[in-house]
Parts: sequence; structure tokens; C-alpha cells
Amino acid sequence: MAGQRRRRPSAPSRLRPTRGEPLSAPIANREVMERNDELLLRAALAAVAPGTELRDSLERILRGRTGALIVLGFDRVVDSICTGGFVLDVEFSATRVRELCKMDGAVVLDREGTRILRAATQLVPDSRIETTESGTRHRTAERVAKQTGYPVISVSQSMGVVALYVGDLRHVIEGSPTTLSRADQALQTLERYKARLDEVTGTLSALEIEDLVTIRDVTAVLQRLEMVRRISAEIQDYVVELGTDGRLLSLQLEELVGGLGNDRELVIRDYLPATKSGLDLPEALDNLQTLNAVELLDLAAGARAVGFSVVGDSLDAPVSPLGYRLLTKVPRLPTAIVDRLVNHFESLQRLLAAGIEDLMLVDGVGEGRARAVREGLSRLAESSILERYV
Repeated sequence: MAGQRRRRPSAPSRLRPTRGEPLSAPIANREVMERNDELLLRAALAAVAPGTELRDSLERILRGRTGALIVLGFDRVVDSICTGGFVLDVEFSATRVRELCKMDGAVVLDREGTRILRAATQLVPDSRIETTESGTRHRTAERVAKQTGYPVISVSQSMGVVALYVGDLRHVIEGSPTTLSRADQALQTLERYKARLDEVTGTLSALEIEDLVTIRDVTAVLQRLEMVRRISAEIQDYVVELGTDGRLLSLQLEELVGGLGNDRELVIRDYLPATKSGLDLPEALDNLQTLNAVELLDLAAGARAVGFSVVGDSLDAPVSPLGYRLLTKVPRLPTAIVDRLVNHFESLQRLLAAGIEDLMLVDGVGEGRARAVREGLSRLAESSILERYV
């Protein structure tokens, strides 16, 4: 979907009465609405993905070289902008939608897309709502999407373009071959990112064992984790858009990133106290996620995002982890025990130096679990050093 989704710029004259956004809406409220639009778009893309009846109806419309205007939802607001046509309230089928779209006017479905409620109806949205489209059908679709908050599909008769409108978002629905081509390119990029992530993560583990970690090492890992997260999210969007055609892509994605889990959170938890910034975990994660592409490549910007004070050569300043990340690699060690161990020993170096008797002082750690932790950390330390130097 990269390059196909477009957000319309907001303007004071834009109206979306039923979605409740006043012209003076706080920025935070608008950000919430934008996230809601993204979620609704994702759900709408799943509804029109290959393998669904709605996608079958769109392909039939394209093959028949006719246009279409389909609203995916109905309420009093939609009813108020409908004129003419007729009420159906019949079960949805691809062939019915195809035949109904031969007539002028729009087809209105229920929110679940299981019933056809209106057909051949003219949609008359508020003409004051801003639109950047030129064609009549697309202008109407964009305005209806903004006014009602429901997804609207527009099929251009002359261009054969299927566009999906959700709030301020516009997404062009393309054929599976085109989407698969983009997804394959993204997957190749992910493979390169993952290889580099494995490299810097292995280096960080070895440096943590030796207590030689710097801010630069931590930021390099967080940078790569965020890059992998972003490209993975893009590929996941392709999986949703491809529907049944994206099953193999989904398996490949899971194979590449399935083992990462919550590594970003663990790395930040390991070093957040060392920043002395007062940031909490959600704030640090949010700062990291909001870095743009250029800032993400800047280690200093990445370090500042998670709370480090970076001045001059301070990227090479030493820092020490608490031990969350390595402890989670010990098999069958509950999260609650990990938290207690970290709270008790307060640093990875003290954990590594602790004997079985020391570990047993922690609530919930008996002799068997203490031995498992001791042996697990020893194996991790040995393997990390070997991977780095052998």
C-alpha cells in the first residue's frame, strides 16, 4: 500500500458534522480521529480483499466496464443524504451488486456488508465539504466518506480505477499482481533489516556480558528494531489487502519477525533508568515511533527520543542494563519472576555474579528455579561471547 494511500490536508472549511470534529479541535483529538481512520481503512481493505464477495463484485463491475458508488454502512446521516432510488433490504451477493450498479446512483450496504439496503439512490452530501477530486463520482464518494464516517468505494467507468475513501484517507485498490510485487520488495528489505538487527543485537548481548555497553550500542539496536517494526507493519498491511492471495506472504513475515516479540520494550526497560530523563516506557516508545525516516537514521536523535542526553561525544558514554532482555531468554521464567530478580539485583552484572544461594533470596525463586536461572545466564553469556569473537 506504500504510495497508494493518500491523506487529504485539513482545511478550516472542511466539514465532518457527524464525526464531531469542531474547527478548533485539539491536535490530540485529531490524532485520535486519524488513528480511527487508519483502523477503519484497514477493516475496509479486509472487506474488499481477494476471496471476499465484495471483491468479486468489484471485479465483475470492472470487467463490465461500468462505474459504481458503494457505501459500506447505513444510519440516519446516510439516509438523510439519499434521494430517489428504492429500498431493497436483501441479502448481499456479488451478482446482485453487479446488476444494481448498471443503474445510475449508488448502492448502500449495511455496516457488515451482508445486506443490500438501497440501490439507484442519488447521494447529496454537503457541498461545502472540501474535496480534491475532479470526477463527479469520486467527489461524491470523498464527501460522503467525510460526512458520514463510513467507507465509500468509487469505481471509475472511464479509468477503471477502484478507490476506497475513509475519512481523510484515499486508497487505490489494485490487482493482486501489483500488490504482490510491492510486497515482495518490502519483504526483501525486511530480510536485510533483520540480518543487520541480528548483528547489532548479538553485539549488544556480548557487550552487556562484558559491561562495555555505550549509548551508541543501545541506540543502534533500537534503531534497527524500529526499522524492522515499520517495514513489518507495511507488509502486514499488504497481507490484509491481499486477502487469500497473501497467505504465503503472511507465513514469510511470521518466519522473519516471529521471534522478536517485545524486544523494543525490553531494551528500553533495560536502559530507561540510566537516562535519568523521567520518561516512562510508553512515552519512550511513542517518541521512538514518531521519529521520521531521516531522524531514525540519526543515532543522536534516536538516543534523545528514549531519554538520553546527547551532547558532543556522549554517544560513547557507558551505560549498564538492568537485565530484562537477557532474563526473558531464560526458558520457562515467568515475567513476574523476571521483575523480582531485576528489582532485587538492580543490574545485569550483579545478576551474572549471583550464585544459587543469592538467587534464592528472591521471593518465588526456589533452588530449582535458581539453578535454571544461573545455568541459563551462563549459557547466554558463553554463546554471546563466542558469537562475537569466534
